[in-house]
Formats: sequence, structure tokens, C-alpha cells
Amino acid sequence: MTTRIETRFADLKAEGRPALVTFVMAGDPDRDTALAVMRALPEAGADLIELGMPFSDPMADGPAIQRAGLRALGSGETLARTLETVRAFREDNEQTPVILMGYFNPIYIYGVERFVRDAKASGVDGLIVVDLPPEMDDELCLPALAGGLNFVRLATPTTDDKRLPAVLKNTSGFVYYVSINGITGTAAPDAGAVGRAVTRIKGHTDLPVCVGFGVRTAAQAEAIARQADGVVVGSAIVQAIEEAAPRGTEAVVDAVTALVRSLAEGTRGQSLAAA
Repeated sequence: MTTRIETRFADLKAEGRPALVTFVMAGDPDRDTALAVMRALPEAGADLIELGMPFSDPMADGPAIQRAGLRALGSGETLARTLETVRAFREDNEQTPVILMGYFNPIYIYGVERFVRDAKASGVDGLIVVDLPPEMDDELCLPALAGGLNFVRLATPTTDDKRLPAVLKNTSGFVYYVSINGITGTAAPDAGAVGRAVTRIKGHTDLPVCVGFGVRTAAQAEAIARQADGVVVGSAIVQAIEEAAPRGTEAVVDAVTALVRSLAEGTRGQSLAAA
């Protein structure tokens, strides 16, 4: 059965343009605001949504996303509430793919079999779990695939040709290429190096390759869009939420919408220039 993620990338390929993938944290700064932001993302230009699962020890995340997770946990966010948010989003959006991104511990505590079943039922399309290597595919990856969820794997600048086949073996939906070494949101990607890495990865797979970590502006998005099938932006959006949060939900939605529209213009500007 084809997933929403696979359908979206097929549609984008037919249009001849890359995807804009946006990350927000579930429950940040509170559940109602987070849902309002999520609902606004597709109209602003997001093609896929990554929804963070808050965790108290987010080792791969930079300061902005760490703070977002802490705000969410402080507002009472749980994995069950995150799934409820996806279910609420699906009430008026059946098309936009939603990928849950985070760490294995909350899923393990929730129960893998129960989580896969409930995630699928709520309208989740895929998972990115950053602390589960291929050697642990039995823990979650294979049950998720069997349950109809895509399992998106990360490749990094240190993933060499010897390691890459193992990383790609059970990956589905798309490959997420981490453009820098280190944590999220702390450095800008080098477009030339990204292009070479994407070409190398595509030599091993037919899956779309999306690039994230460090993309903050429309100009950076446009540069990466020349090289990849998609551009992932997280820290910049999360920071916009943090800055606008004291002014209330409407201000947060306005700030995120403005930023995402700018990023979408960057990614789509490349496709227009190439047309």
C-alpha cells in the first residue's frame, strides 16, 4: 500500500520541484498553539511535516529544539497527547504527510506494538528515530514497516560507502541526509559538499534524499534545493515559535507562516529557475 509520503514525493517529482519539510515540536509552547501551527503549515508551503516527540535527553538536538522539548514537557505533553494532536490535524487535512521524529525511549515505554498501532490509527505516516541504528531494526523499524509506516533513516557526512547499504536496507519514504556533523541548528551547510553527498547516496538508492540541519533562510533553502529532493527546516521555525510565544497563539502562527512562506519561495524559486 502506498503511503502519503510516497504519494507526495511522486507528485512533487511530477511537478519537477523539491519538497519543503518543516519540523515543529508537539506541545510547544502548548498543545493548542502547536496544533494551530501544524494546521497552518501546509497552506504556508510545507509539503511534509515532521512532528517532534518531546524527550528529556535529546542528544542530537541543538539548543533551540532542546528548549522546545522542555517547553512542551512543561506544558504536559506526552506521547499519547502527540498522537491526539495528529488525529486532530487529520480532521481537516488528509493529504499532508506527518512524520514523528524523536528518540526511542518514549516509544519503548509506551510499548512498540501499541505505539505502531496507535500511530497508524491517528494518521501518522512515518517515523524518524535518531538513536536506533540498523543493528536494532527488530526493535522498531521492522514492526513499523509491517504496520504500514515508513521508517526514515538518517545518513551523515561520516556514513561511508561501506556503511551506507546497512543504513539504507530498511529505509523507506525518503532518506534524511544530515548536512553537518554535530547537533541541529548550529552551523550552515555547504551546498557543494551536500551536492556531492546526495549524488553518492543516490548511487545506492532510488529513494528521495532530503537535506536538513542548519538550513535557516530562503537563500540557503534555494541552494540546497538545487542539490536534493527536499529541504528540511527545523531550528529556525522552532526559534520563531519561541520568540513569538509570549504574544500568544495568533502571533506564533503569523511568525511561523511568514517564515515558512519565505522558505517555500526559496525551494520553489529553484524549480522555477530551472523550468
